[in-house]
Amino acid sequence: MNRQELFDNIRRKQSFLCVGLDTDIKKIPEHLLDGAEPVFNFNKAIIDATADLCVAYKPNLAFYECLGVKGWQALEKTVKYIRQNYPDQFIIADAKRGDIGNTSAMYARSFFEDMDIDAVTVAPYMGEDSVTPFLTYADKWVILLALTSNKGSHDFQLTEDAQSERLFEKVLRKSQQWAGDDRMMYVVGATQGRMFEDIRKVVPNHFLLVPGVGAQGGSLEEVCKYGMTKECGLIVNSSRGIIYASKGTDFAEAARRAAQEVQAQMAKELKAAGIV
Repeated sequence: MNRQELFDNIRRKQSFLCVGLDTDIKKIPEHLLDGAEPVFNFNKAIIDATADLCVAYKPNLAFYECLGVKGWQALEKTVKYIRQNYPDQFIIADAKRGDIGNTSAMYARSFFEDMDIDAVTVAPYMGEDSVTPFLTYADKWVILLALTSNKGSHDFQLTEDAQSERLFEKVLRKSQQWAGDDRMMYVVGATQGRMFEDIRKVVPNHFLLVPGVGAQGGSLEEVCKYGMTKECGLIVNSSRGIIYASKGTDFAEAARRAAQEVQAQMAKELKAAGIV
């Protein structure tokens, strides 16, 4: 999916919601555990309930890797289900990979060739040669970690050099030498608030993947106020607030209601910005 297709989808659905498939086997409804494929069956129900309300799905690889082979099988089956039934969805592998070049090339192959995923999150701190293998796939996206929402982000990402440039700003500036806004996005946590203003000074047009709205306390209104562009420029993720809205047999219906609430807020913001 290219940039224009993503933007068209946002306008058509009046939504820039990404549903995070952080599927924890210990948190899904107990009645699903009696089946042979509890993780996939949970994901399938969530996807069917929310696909018309969102533009992206983001499985977090850790929740699948911890289950070994069965977890990878559930992930692959989930991606195939989305591809076959909801081809307009942008699929993000939240993998946070980042290693030397030949290892990164293998990661890129696994996500972009074997699994046909649209984008993967990448840690940029080993430098250009750890990122560029992902950029050899012309129709795929790299989403670099820039300014995250966790408490520890202050330990390194906000440190300044002698020219008072913060590390996250250096990442934003340097990485633009590797790819443009048609190939690269950045992760910026929703809890960063007005820091979005500083980010937009460096990357005015790039799409930002924004986790942290909902359970982590980020404000959608604030994210839009400081981070939205004339082409939206945002993909806002919600995971726990949607997929775990209920632990009962009505979990899918509850997830849909939670997603509808977020989508309605997004439609309001898009209209206020004159995008729809």
